[in-house]
Amino acid sequence: MPLAYSQLALAMALVGANVAVAKLLAEALPIALIAFLRCAIAVAVLLPLARMLEGAARPAGWALRNLALQAVFGTAIYNAGLLAGLRFTTALEGGLVLATLPAVVAIGSFLWLRDKLSARQWVAAALAGLGMAAITLARVDGGGHGSMIGNGLIFLGVCGEAIYVLLAKRVAGVVPVFTASLWMQVFSAAVTLPFAVPGMGAMAALAEPRLLALLLFHSVTASVLCLVLWYAGLRRVPAGIAGVFTAFLPASAAITAVLFLGEHFGATHVAGFALMMASVVLATWPPRT
Repeated sequence: MPLAYSQLALAMALVGANVAVAKLLAEALPIALIAFLRCAIAVAVLLPLARMLEGAARPAGWALRNLALQAVFGTAIYNAGLLAGLRFTTALEGGLVLATLPAVVAIGSFLWLRDKLSARQWVAAALAGLGMAAITLARVDGGGHGSMIGNGLIFLGVCGEAIYVLLAKRVAGVVPVFTASLWMQVFSAAVTLPFAVPGMGAMAALAEPRLLALLLFHSVTASVLCLVLWYAGLRRVPAGIAGVFTAFLPASAAITAVLFLGEHFGATHVAGFALMMASVVLATWPPRT
């Protein structure tokens, strides 16, 4: 069990660390180009893995259509919102906004899938909203340099990712993990390619080893390694308990933003962080049996 917990924690920590990496990439490359290259690199990594481990059989038509929708919401809209938002706000605040994902997924399940929400989950959604309000006030007391526009764009990305999670419920257990990931990345590359073409000239910047290394790290960890670690942990840990480990996402984002980007962690950020963590735990903690 400790190994499974470590896998889940590392997966979410890598997602959080990628917030800071994405901010650095967004400052140097066009947003659409980053999204396309991330997907293309992921396809190159996933294709041999899917063939070797799962045979990479072509999913049924309905599953392919579902995976295509997952690509639109989970890759195109999520990455566009995240990368565009990080041009206006800090990686620290961006990571805290991403912590609203469990609450947004819970509300989406209630509205779309007609799942019943407990009183605890409604409180979690309220805390997530208060947490977002708190971090936007960080600029007032000098605790940060974020913006409502940037945080709003990232929250749009969160909504896209939440729809992706809800769509993924349809193919969970039907299409193997690597095969589903491969086809989703193929569709994602196809969706982002038309928007990336005008900025292809910016690829010359990748001649800088540091920038190329950041792109490779972003692609392999966010689109491949995080997935493998997460599903490896889920084999031994119930999904309800595994959800608690999403707390490592904003924590990792905050640490990397402070240590590597020199961002300031003010008192209002502390309040927002505490509200977000309470929201995550309440939204994902397994019910008593």
